[in-house]
Amino acid sequence: MTDILIVEDDKELADLLTDFLREEGYTVSAVESGERALELYARYGARLVVLDINLPDVTGFAVCSKLRENADTPILIVSARTEKDDKLTGLDLGADDYIEKPYDIDILIAKIKGIFKRRYQRDTLSADGVTLNLAERTAEIDGAGVDLTAKEFDLLALLIENQGKALRKEYLFSTVWGSDSDSELQTLHVHINRLRQKLGEDPKHAKRLLTVWGVGYKFV
Repeated sequence: MTDILIVEDDKELADLLTDFLREEGYTVSAVESGERALELYARYGARLVVLDINLPDVTGFAVCSKLRENADTPILIVSARTEKDDKLTGLDLGADDYIEKPYDIDILIAKIKGIFKRRYQRDTLSADGVTLNLAERTAEIDGAGVDLTAKEFDLLALLIENQGKALRKEYLFSTVWGSDSDSELQTLHVHINRLRQKLGEDPKHAKRLLTVWGVGYKFV
């Protein structure tokens, strides 16, 4: 899952914000239209949406309303529309905050960090005998420490975060390796096999990290 989806038709501004956020360690995708934003969100999801109102196709208000139909993902509206009625409309539609343009980049990033801290910060992830320490990036399996590579850790954390859900191979690959990665999808299969070995599982009779044929994988 992408950390932050930026919906902004000013490409120069979107690129600038993307660069700043990536320097802070977030995975970021940026799109210039509302329809593209909804398409990308439906395919990959996001932990936060930074949303402009004046878009070339549908309005940001329409995007906010559509997202709120099925998701509680934090939405941060960033707009040059400063009228009270616009702010109230955005908040009534479910936006978590409304920031006026031009904005101070440091203030915006501080607000984004605050949202992530309140919504997502946890010390550990645990499921079925597997415990991941997110701060120290260490892992225990059935009470014993195990060494995981960075990608193995990120992949296992993503699967445990979505325990019981079948996640598509393309989604797992894009989230962990990035959409602009030079690696190939086969890399995901290799890492899944390595994780199964470290989980002590027979790939043909896995009990925790399962293959969902025609879809991808899930942790149960």
